[in-house]
Amino acid sequence: MSDMKFKFTIQNYQTEAVASVVKVFAGQPFQNKLSYRRDTGTQNVQNIFNWILSDNELYMGFANAPVVLDSHQLLKNIQNVQNDNNLQTSSILAKHMGVCSLDIEMETGTGKTYVYIKTMFELNKQYGWSKFIVVVPSIAIREGVQKSFQMMQDHFMEQYGKKARFFIYNSKNLTDIDNFSSSADLSVMIINVQAFNARGKDARRIRMELDEFGSRKPIDVIAANRPIVILDEPQKMGGKKTQESLKEFNPLFTLNYSATHKEHHDLIYVLDALDAYKMKLVKKIEVKGFDIKNLRGTDGYLFLEDIVISPKKPPMARMEFEIEYEKSIKRVIRILGVDDDLFALSKNMEQYRGYHINDVDPIKGVVTFTNGIEIHIGEVLGDVSEKDIRRVQIRETIRSHFEKEKELYNRGIKTLSLFFIDKVENYRKYDEDGNEVNSEYGQMFEEEYMSIQNEYLTLFDTPYEQYLRNINVHSTHAGYFSIDKKGHKIDSKIKRGSDISDDESAYELILKDKEKLLSLDNPVRFIFSHSALREGWDNPNVFQICTLKHGGDSTTNKRQEVGRGLRICVNQSGDRMDERVLGSEVQEVNKLTVIASDGYKDFVSSLQSEIKDTLYNRPSKVTPEYFEGKRLKVGDDVITISSNQAHTVYFYLVKNDYIDEDGHVTDKYRADVENNTLATVPDKVKDIADGVHALVQGIFDEHALDGMIEDGHTTKVQENALNDNFYKKEFQTLWNYINHKWSYTVHFDSNELIQKSIKKIDEKLFVSQLQYTVTQGTQGEDWSDSGNGFVAEKRHTYKLDRGETSQVKYDLIGKIGEKTHLTRKTVVAILKGISPVRFAMFKLNPEEFISNVSRLINDEKATMIVDDITYNQTDGTYDSSIFTAEKNKDFSKSYLAKKNVQDYVFADGTAEKSIERKFAEDMDLDDKVVVYAKLPRGFQIPTPVGNYAPDWAIAFQKGTVKHIFFIAETKGTMQSINIRPIEQAKISCAKKLFNNLSTKDVVYHDVDSYQSLLNIIEDL
Repeated sequence: MSDMKFKFTIQNYQTEAVASVVKVFAGQPFQNKLSYRRDTGTQNVQNIFNWILSDNELYMGFANAPVVLDSHQLLKNIQNVQNDNNLQTSSILAKHMGVCSLDIEMETGTGKTYVYIKTMFELNKQYGWSKFIVVVPSIAIREGVQKSFQMMQDHFMEQYGKKARFFIYNSKNLTDIDNFSSSADLSVMIINVQAFNARGKDARRIRMELDEFGSRKPIDVIAANRPIVILDEPQKMGGKKTQESLKEFNPLFTLNYSATHKEHHDLIYVLDALDAYKMKLVKKIEVKGFDIKNLRGTDGYLFLEDIVISPKKPPMARMEFEIEYEKSIKRVIRILGVDDDLFALSKNMEQYRGYHINDVDPIKGVVTFTNGIEIHIGEVLGDVSEKDIRRVQIRETIRSHFEKEKELYNRGIKTLSLFFIDKVENYRKYDEDGNEVNSEYGQMFEEEYMSIQNEYLTLFDTPYEQYLRNINVHSTHAGYFSIDKKGHKIDSKIKRGSDISDDESAYELILKDKEKLLSLDNPVRFIFSHSALREGWDNPNVFQICTLKHGGDSTTNKRQEVGRGLRICVNQSGDRMDERVLGSEVQEVNKLTVIASDGYKDFVSSLQSEIKDTLYNRPSKVTPEYFEGKRLKVGDDVITISSNQAHTVYFYLVKNDYIDEDGHVTDKYRADVENNTLATVPDKVKDIADGVHALVQGIFDEHALDGMIEDGHTTKVQENALNDNFYKKEFQTLWNYINHKWSYTVHFDSNELIQKSIKKIDEKLFVSQLQYTVTQGTQGEDWSDSGNGFVAEKRHTYKLDRGETSQVKYDLIGKIGEKTHLTRKTVVAILKGISPVRFAMFKLNPEEFISNVSRLINDEKATMIVDDITYNQTDGTYDSSIFTAEKNKDFSKSYLAKKNVQDYVFADGTAEKSIERKFAEDMDLDDKVVVYAKLPRGFQIPTPVGNYAPDWAIAFQKGTVKHIFFIAETKGTMQSINIRPIEQAKISCAKKLFNNLSTKDVVYHDVDSYQSLLNIIEDL
């Protein structure tokens, strides 16, 4: 697998970013090979000899053709691109470096290097420009850019039929500059700012007349090409001196690529952190933080690592504590449950007296002791040293690695974990003979690795276990550090005013092994590197990142830290494992776990704050002005939202409680988006509905940040699978009775329905009339922050009798027919029969009239159908998979059951003691219940007033042999007067179906408690 190559696919968002730049120069003619006379120097005799003997082409240079568009046209083009991308339009042209300076914002890990390389090819193809300079802030990024050019050569050759000639600027290799100038091909120079903006001798050479360069200045030769300058991470090159130096390159124009711009120019494309997360273009982030909780009265050590859930056992706690042996005290990890006593288990160590486990709660992630003390997952209690925390971090990184690797191995995906440390000597040291040996972290790693690996090795010889057995612990971790002249690993040097290193030897090693590390044939899975080398790491298969730094580091840039692992992973063939390959599983597979050195809340708060700072482009609230003028693509057309449409959209959002009074998006909107139940938009904006909702979701929403980051300590339940209870003969018998699909026939007198509906509408119909309220007040005296500027004195509400008549046309008959499933003829008969006073209510509020009339008709219909309904069994049956079809359940609302056919019961409602949860608890305790099932919503019975899903299927033991099979519907009340007619009708239809089955052992009834069910059973 060592020759594995990355594969690059053309992605829409990258194509859009490239097109945004190209469109800025619409109208620019194609001009290829604009030649100029090169200065070849005067000191070299051979040059003079060549001048005499050769033709002039030997001295020909090829520069970028000038931009022929004037400033007005450029600005207009930029505004068009900004409108297409729904960005704020520029009022003036930013021309601080070349004819324009364009900002392209792309989140880390989304391939901005790919985008600007592709942009070069497109600008060359469209306009003939061929000279580019990529300027980067550090050697790490410079080496990464060069690596990208190498990796993408074949990819772009396939697309454009040519390769880019690229080189890294080196003041000792000046021939490259002459070649850059004389080439007519697409040519790229890569240079880091230190090469022209530092105090060292090498940096000064770019502006010196050099003898070996024909008494020419390198900067002059470069500037003659009028290069297009691309700034990679410009926010790190914003110093005044750097900006002035960049102008010496004589750029045609400048392109700025970053995830976090600080200096703003003309922004033409944005793919921010929220966009990247929603579009599943980067890994999802999960954080494991560790809190130290020093309690008075104990110096004992206690760490709750996890809560383990098993279908066979109650929840158990994986806990580390101390045990006193004859010669020493050792820390051990044990799996503990309710009633375990740490005092006894520690061999009567006094500090654990009273630590008797009272409860293990997997939902809240907490273990409670009888002495009232609680410990949450990830918390460390008692006497804790920094060394203890580092060991915990290493252990949790290894455990998270194994958890993911077990799943990813079968997909052909190599799992890597990355440790950042502050000193090489903490990981590796050299003995007297110069041999490399483990130091503190290396020793910790091997001890914890062997302990955790043993948990994953069983008697089964699975391919994954074979893979583990073939890897030696010493060869599965490696260090990537700077190298001295003796070949020894050393700490990377950090220049003053920087937080990264420019040690080339370390970056060369990292990048050289980039593809090699991705092969499953390579045993290295855990990587230790210097914290100063953060920028050198962008391997797509880093799934765990852990920073081990003595003394902690609260100033660490969290985004920079997680950015090393955000890229979507690849498999052994180099294929990107994105949504096109994995579908809905993409963010379950692509999940980055950050093992933080501080607490979860602190880490997440800092990370979210840093992300929020980058979302300055997003408006914070919804207004009609936000929508007006936005361009939306509908099919092949582009539609600009008018002022009228903008106000229609705004009032639609207000009416449906999708925004609050401050214009902020509400929980109701978020829920409707999640459940795909958004209210229908008005007809006049129906064609642009998708675009409208995309714009609403473009509003900055603090809640979206919560979804981006998960708590890595949350108890994980992979699925709610069917358990052994499902296969009990009692449940299989019951399931075979009920898992048929049904059709029905029903007959009722249409004239009777018409008359009853007319009577009901005349008695019950109410439609609210539009009103407005006037409040009158006078100016008060208290204008403090807590006081009122005005004091209300009186208020009156008026009916709006002469409100503006709605211009919307309603298909009254069609809409009611659609909601009631009646013919137009029957609907007309009902509307003709109701009193004129009731019918006049239609004008007051048409939508409410249609809704209420339809409901009243359906209520009447529901009361008439039950007696005449007949069910017929069809050929179809329900498969057992309907029990596990629903995904992404909220396990915080679940109940760990004993007799249910699945481990967890999801009760309706949020209260812990909801009716359904109490019902399940009572069934688990009753020895007469053999097995039960909370029936899934996919189990449906058709009725004329809508499909109906019963709640429970229960097998009871009655006597020594006989079983009773009970289908139950749990309701909050048994009084039918409090249940809507439609619900009553559904229940009555279900009774008729189940109670008329060929077997008399199946009974259906609605109940309001388990006791009422028992009362019914006793009467059978």
